Amino acid sequence: MQTDYAIDTRGLSRKFGSFTAVDNVTFTVNRGEVFGFLGANGAGKSTTIRMLTGILLPSGGSANVAGYDIATAQEDVRRNIGYMSQQFSLYEDLTVEENLIFYGGMYSMSARAMKDARERLYVKLGLADIRKRLTGSLPLGWKQRAALACAMQHSPSIIFLDEPTGGVDPLSRRAFWDSIYDLAEEGITIFVTTHYMDEAEYCGRISIMYQGSILTVGSPSELKERYHQPTMEDVFVSLIGGADA
Repeated sequence: MQTDYAIDTRGLSRKFGSFTAVDNVTFTVNRGEVFGFLGANGAGKSTTIRMLTGILLPSGGSANVAGYDIATAQEDVRRNIGYMSQQFSLYEDLTVEENLIFYGGMYSMSARAMKDARERLYVKLGLADIRKRLTGSLPLGWKQRAALACAMQHSPSIIFLDEPTGGVDPLSRRAFWDSIYDLAEEGITIFVTTHYMDEAEYCGRISIMYQGSILTVGSPSELKERYHQPTMEDVFVSLIGGADA
């Protein structure tokens, strides 16, 4: 499947036995876009992101990520993306620097490339003063920054962020979104899942997912106008209410 998009899904589906977690999902993400994947817990967002990152194979449909088919070129997909999971996937008994070295090794980075990336990220994400601290001792907001550094040190073209601000205080959430904007300005595609309605306003475009299906896609302003609602929370509630009716 040839595509000019950073992400291009066509009828993507995933079943677990008789349960359909993701049902015939189709959407595209432009290169350099901040794309929000909005939905309540259990909507199918994490299952979708695991397929797009090559962790799960789809049961049906197809998807192209960073120029590669997720069903036939999983290793190529993984080399070209960064992934930050809900639990941040950091080793708490390692320092921030040791975590960065470990994840850099997973991407077969040279020692010199890892050192250069670390020094750059220490400045970009404000990690210099905590690089020698055990990750388990850090407040959640700092763990979040360290996890983002691990996801981006190999210079991926797409970064997947799965509920990255869950449980983080409002100031840390705002600072994290500032970092996302900085990455997008560098041309990196950001795919972020969230159930925080106010965060949807920060995205260039949003898809709203419910019970494994995509209900709508558009920019925040487009969706508010389309559904005659003042906020994204109101858009979400009106759509979910209509889907349940």
